[in-house]
Amino acid sequence: MQVIVFSWEFPPRIVGQLANYVKKLAVQLVKNNIKTYVVTYHDYLTGQQSEPEGIKIYRVTNPVHTHIGVLTWVLTLNQEVERAAADIYYDAEKRIDLIDAHDWHFIPAAVTLKKALNIPFIYSVDSLEEHRSHGANSPFNMAIKSIEWLGMYEAKRVTVKSEWMKNEVFRIYKVPLEKVKVINPKSAVWMKEILEVYEDVAGDANDA
Repeated sequence: MQVIVFSWEFPPRIVGQLANYVKKLAVQLVKNNIKTYVVTYHDYLTGQQSEPEGIKIYRVTNPVHTHIGVLTWVLTLNQEVERAAADIYYDAEKRIDLIDAHDWHFIPAAVTLKKALNIPFIYSVDSLEEHRSHGANSPFNMAIKSIEWLGMYEAKRVTVKSEWMKNEVFRIYKVPLEKVKVINPKSAVWMKEILEVYEDVAGDANDA
């Protein structure tokens, strides 16, 4: 299996807990004989690098340098994410099994690649705009929520880290509960459960 992982943060760029979680995930995927590519952002460390653990890292930067907010920054950056992922896809002779997109930032790229190259994706939810900006319904917040909704709708599977978040995904976005898988990263079997979701998504794509 060959997978691409999208994350807007990855060591050495650490904004919150997501960076170290995605690094841990990528290391474990390699240990389970899955060829793993990570596409992430950095403002000056760009290009392809190979980590000692066997992870292939593709860091991109935003070609647009001035922004009025995170939304325009994300949407313009997604073009570079799409380009890097498409390069990986063709270098791998079109044998990428799935994309695992962490949080909302690179959902537009994941959807574009699904439509253009028929690569299924998983939406791995770390947080929701409803919780980050509780009660905020400005056009800015609604735009981010619309990207989150798009990810929930277009993803083959949605993964969350708790039953509470599973219920919130259903409450806010009405995602069918059978589409959502709870995988607690502190569980002894978290990696086994991730691999099961990956195999399920990749298997469905191959059957199609």
